Amino acid sequence: MPNPEKITRVEKLNKDLEGATGVYLTDFTGLSVEQITELRREFRKVDVNYIVVKNTLARLSAEKTGFEKLLPYLKGPTGLAISKEDPIAPVRVIYEFKKNREKPAIKGAIIEGQFYDEHNAEEMRKIPSRDELIGQVASVFAAPLSGFVGGLRSLLSGLVYTVNAIKEQKEE
Repeated sequence: MPNPEKITRVEKLNKDLEGATGVYLTDFTGLSVEQITELRREFRKVDVNYIVVKNTLARLSAEKTGFEKLLPYLKGPTGLAISKEDPIAPVRVIYEFKKNREKPAIKGAIIEGQFYDEHNAEEMRKIPSRDELIGQVASVFAAPLSGFVGGLRSLLSGLVYTVNAIKEQKEE
């Protein structure tokens, strides 16, 4: 008979996983409680939920929410970094955190429904954030417009100089 507390934890995990754009499995072995708390704090800054979970409960939740591809990786101590907004944010936080440490290690990830092993998930950190991509697209559209405005400005200033020169000639 399932424990009511475990049922509640699985339901909460199901709710966290539903609508997630990025889910990263991590191995946090070797991190102290203070370091895990610090890691959670960094995750919260980018709206990522970090949960240390028992693998049996994670398996139940993964099967129910469509994250079955993570099942083979639910071995050993497991932490779940779950993002509902920016699917790449968790891997950036992990690698920023790992600059001074060896852990947490990424076991695997599901990003926008696609499974990535630890090596491919690590490479995702090189992808610009959504805001950076929007800025790049905006600058691509803005460049021709700013060139057009600059051209108009130079034409108008040339016209002003010409009219001013004609005015000065007529005054002499």
